[in-house]
Amino acid sequence: MNTISELIAKARKIVIKFGSNTLAGSNGRINDTLLAEFAEQAFSLIKQGKQIVIVSSGAQVAGLSAMGKWERKRDIHYRQALCAVGQVKLMDAWERAFTPLGIHIAQILLTRDDFADNTRTLNMRNTLFTLVDEGIVPIINENDTVSVEEIKIGDNDTLAAQSAILWSADLLILFSDIDGLYDKNPKENNDAKLVSEVRDISAAKNSVKTSGNDGGAGEFGTGGIVTKLDAAQRIMGYGIPMILAHGTRTRALDALVSGTGQGTAFII
Repeated sequence: MNTISELIAKARKIVIKFGSNTLAGSNGRINDTLLAEFAEQAFSLIKQGKQIVIVSSGAQVAGLSAMGKWERKRDIHYRQALCAVGQVKLMDAWERAFTPLGIHIAQILLTRDDFADNTRTLNMRNTLFTLVDEGIVPIINENDTVSVEEIKIGDNDTLAAQSAILWSADLLILFSDIDGLYDKNPKENNDAKLVSEVRDISAAKNSVKTSGNDGGAGEFGTGGIVTKLDAAQRIMGYGIPMILAHGTRTRALDALVSGTGQGTAFII
């Protein structure tokens, strides 16, 4: 076992976040094959007694696949409307992935205000516990139809961290379109090496700033490596480890479980 596989083996409550670039196929639409494949892998963990909560980006991607005529519109009202259309499509895609396995899903749409209100926070926490205790997989997303700031800067990495803290999770896995944290920008340096473990998050963040390894949001995504390091710093303060890995690799979750997949483990 390596560090990543050990973290998964020890964890019972796991939050897994998918970025937009991970969910989008080469045609710009939601990758149904990837979702179905992931559902099978998640189901395997559920049968082992683990509980899974998903934080899923992709509302805009799904919206664009349905409303392509709005692709070039940048007006905020159109972007919010696009997310409203896409959220239905996104949840439909997740439902198609889990239904054949006999697993129900549930949608939870949140805003930053929800985390700032004690009553809402308690209600969110109780709902999460009830759903997972009943064998239902919650799908959490930012309520983009009303959250203007989210559309502007995007930060589902932070949402995933907040959700992990809220649920008192044992582990957070961020599936993105990068293999993990590198010692330098891999797009500019062929000799860049993947960092397998990070224990000093402040040093890692400083390294990213000095090396220019800040990553990019990509065509559909809204956050780079910096938001992922911020998420790691946030949850590590609560004693929760995090794994950053490439979500589009073949059976990526199984590979992490078996120790054959690569990624970066953020541990205290």
